[in-house]
Amino acid sequence: MLEILRKFFRFCDERERSEFYRSIVLGVLAALFSALKIPAIGVMLQAILVEGVTAKTILLSLAVMLISVIGSSILKYRATALQTDGGYSTTANKRVQIAEHLRYLPMGYFNENSLGAITSVTTNTMDNLSGVSTRVVMLVTEGIFSTAVMTLAVFLFDWRVGLFIIAGLAVYYAVNHALQIRSEQTTRRKFAGDTAVVEQVLEFIKGIAEVKSYSLIGRYNRRLEDTIEENVNANTDMELKLLPLMLTQNVVAKLIDMGVVVLSLILYTGGRMELLNCVMLCICSFLLTEGLEQAGTQSSLLRVVDTCVDQAADILDLPAMDISGAELTPEHHDLHADHITFSYGEKQIIHGVTLDIPERTTTAIVGPSGGGKTTLCHLLSRFWDVDAGQVTLGGHDVREYDMDSLMRNFSFVFQNVYLFHDTIANNICFGQPDAPIEQVIAAAKKARCHDFIMKLPQGYDTVIGEAGGSLSGGERQRLSIARAMMKDAPIVILDEATANVDPENEQELMEAIQKLTQEKTVIMIAHRLKTVRHADQILVVDKGRIVQRGTHDELMKQDGIYRRFISGREQAVGWKLSHI
Repeated sequence: MLEILRKFFRFCDERERSEFYRSIVLGVLAALFSALKIPAIGVMLQAILVEGVTAKTILLSLAVMLISVIGSSILKYRATALQTDGGYSTTANKRVQIAEHLRYLPMGYFNENSLGAITSVTTNTMDNLSGVSTRVVMLVTEGIFSTAVMTLAVFLFDWRVGLFIIAGLAVYYAVNHALQIRSEQTTRRKFAGDTAVVEQVLEFIKGIAEVKSYSLIGRYNRRLEDTIEENVNANTDMELKLLPLMLTQNVVAKLIDMGVVVLSLILYTGGRMELLNCVMLCICSFLLTEGLEQAGTQSSLLRVVDTCVDQAADILDLPAMDISGAELTPEHHDLHADHITFSYGEKQIIHGVTLDIPERTTTAIVGPSGGGKTTLCHLLSRFWDVDAGQVTLGGHDVREYDMDSLMRNFSFVFQNVYLFHDTIANNICFGQPDAPIEQVIAAAKKARCHDFIMKLPQGYDTVIGEAGGSLSGGERQRLSIARAMMKDAPIVILDEATANVDPENEQELMEAIQKLTQEKTVIMIAHRLKTVRHADQILVVDKGRIVQRGTHDELMKQDGIYRRFISGREQAVGWKLSHI
């Protein structure tokens, strides 16, 4: 229990940790003020049993009672405010830290880990941490301290009763330890179920079109229902398995209270305790384990805290790419790769590739699917680090740059464009959020998307759906190009940017790309003849190696992949349906 509490406080940032510590102190003080009711009652009992009741004793008892009520209320309010701020601030900060950390992880991480697992950590896990875990930590900590204070107070009345309480607390701790062990076993299943539900829901929503078109609704519904049912069973199993030990804890706490009363009466009737002390100890018994019971009940959820912290820490502890380079601005933008190799796990993808891409030239990369074209572009822009060899930009190894200064040199237009659930304007100026609307409109006009934007209900203020689902593929591509224009990076990487565009949009998209790539270093992955034939150099990549390189005319004279590739495309273009 104590190790989990220490882990949680180490996980928090310094400011939030300070707030939690102050909240604990205020919570203990609130418990002390609440315990002032006991001396208030003691004053009246002393008067009744010994001195006689007077107006002075009544006023004194009332004053102490008022101090107890007002003081405990104010302190509890302040402690709760600190706890709430600390909990939500911790969650917010960790979400930001996770997002920042994800920026600098190798792209291979996202291939090996499902979107559902990452989403579950940043949603379910962080929600548990802010809403449940912080409250659990505070209640458990305050309960432990308040019980310790009450136990010390009992020692002031009678050391024998104090020793009995310590013995009872030892039994209580043994039961709680068993509860923690059982909680650890059931919490793993609960969190696995939570993650599985998120994964299945995301998969179901993202694939709903395919599910419908192939009439797989029933099968996928069953998969989702089975996952949800397993999650329900996991949560129910956790509750049912913990319930007997939680009940045992409460019974032990009540037995401690009852034992204090019985022992006090035995000592009094045996002439070894004064009547006033006996009565006061009997009254103390009602408050003695109040905080302990609360802490014990909540402590069953400490393993949830432990798992939340571990899951977030697992992401934050992932080895990021070394981004501690210098803030560099290259004098030119020549790209060079020297015998670079790269592997996904045990499988080598890129085999000793060497290439040169001079500044302000166009390089087309073609080849069979799965040959390593996209991976090669990712290595040039340092989405991954090479296993061996070197990639340089402007004569500097890309690892010598800090990540932000390196990324300023690259713009990307991917085949699958991601647009955010935000306004058209904010999607275009994503990389420059403070850019004036006039600059946004200028970029949109160059990208050939101003006209369709103005036809939308609120123009540039129109909020588009998540991933741009309310727009056509060509419209999304042109917005992506406008976004790249706003960045105005010297190197542009086009990854199948025209692959999924209909013929009606293709001309406008090609004009937008032409505007984007003027006076730029261009690297394009493409399959269309008109896209690659005018490139300054063409690299043919197959099985992780450059098997051909040259201009279109040079490669057409060679018997190889490129000529077969072009011939196949020309035949496909000339293919027609004949009338029967």
